[in-house]
Amino acid sequence: MEPSITRVCCVLLSLFAGLVSGLEITSTEPTSIEKASGQSVKLDCQFTLAPEDSGPLDIEWSLLSSDNQKEDKVVILYSGDRAYEDYYAPMKGRVHFNSADPKNGDASINLTGLKSSDSGTYQCKVKKAPGIRSRKMLLIVMVKPSKPSCYTEGPTQEGKDVVLKCISREGTNPLQYSWEKTSDSKLLPASAVLDPVGGTINVRNASASASGTYRCTASNRVGTEECVLYLNVTPPPNTPGIIAAAIITVLLILIIIAIILFCCCRARHRKKYEKEICNEIREDVPPPKSRVSTARSFTVGSQRSSLGSMSPSNLHEYALKPQYDKIPSSEEYERPPSHNPLPPPSGAKMAGPNLSRMGAIPVMIPAQNRDGSIV
Repeated sequence: MEPSITRVCCVLLSLFAGLVSGLEITSTEPTSIEKASGQSVKLDCQFTLAPEDSGPLDIEWSLLSSDNQKEDKVVILYSGDRAYEDYYAPMKGRVHFNSADPKNGDASINLTGLKSSDSGTYQCKVKKAPGIRSRKMLLIVMVKPSKPSCYTEGPTQEGKDVVLKCISREGTNPLQYSWEKTSDSKLLPASAVLDPVGGTINVRNASASASGTYRCTASNRVGTEECVLYLNVTPPPNTPGIIAAAIITVLLILIIIAIILFCCCRARHRKKYEKEICNEIREDVPPPKSRVSTARSFTVGSQRSSLGSMSPSNLHEYALKPQYDKIPSSEEYERPPSHNPLPPPSGAKMAGPNLSRMGAIPVMIPAQNRDGSIV
């Protein structure tokens, strides 16, 4: 019994010694790597083989799950002298072996176009029976801060608390913010309170000296970005003057509206009045009498013709006749001729011989009928 037991122990010791002195991973690179998104990274996994490692070579890279209840995700494989680089769909085309022939002792991989979802713990496992070795590395893919936006919050007036804010929408925490003044004395106001995590700077009881150009820088472990802000601290507004100006403006507007309404009402009333006057004139004026107007025009025309034919010598005699002094009225024309009264006898007439001695020229006087018309 004792020789057999001794023989078994020797075999176990030899196997253990072979495992210890066989396959080894010799990489000395850090096991924690931080990279920015979009960059590339090399996950190092160098190994050596022993004469006892005579089995087929298998290399497996996997992304370990943070939840023990879930399976690990195999990223890339090398088995049977063949590489399987498109094994993991989310990294298809982005993961490759560093060496064209990993059998030479280089099981490292290169991962390009890093994304934040690539963060995690990666394990390199090398198998060559009877040797098996593995190595774990933590990859942290950080997002570089995006260009921050700078702006002021609240009124920028003297005596007020002015708040300057700086926010970067993208970037892996922790993000740090810093402010500096790039104009004048290049010193922040004495009353300024800086919040490096929130990205704000509060200038309490701001004065005109706080005006100037400020620069904010957002940074994390993989990059920095900055923005520039110009602050103009203005004097407080003249509130009574603004109120008075507003009141005057309102009054002027009301006066203009009242004037426009008055002019419109007046124009409307005038138009209505003129329309009423036109209607009254049309109703009050009677139609003209054709007979009277004809008689009047005839009489006036006859008298004018008779007066035009008289000479200066018989003007005196014509003036003494009363029938030439007035034009008969419309009632006299309408009255029958027999009822018209005869004109009263005139004064003594000057004899014809006497008029001839005085140099007068005899003129025939036209005869008249009873109604005064010239025959």
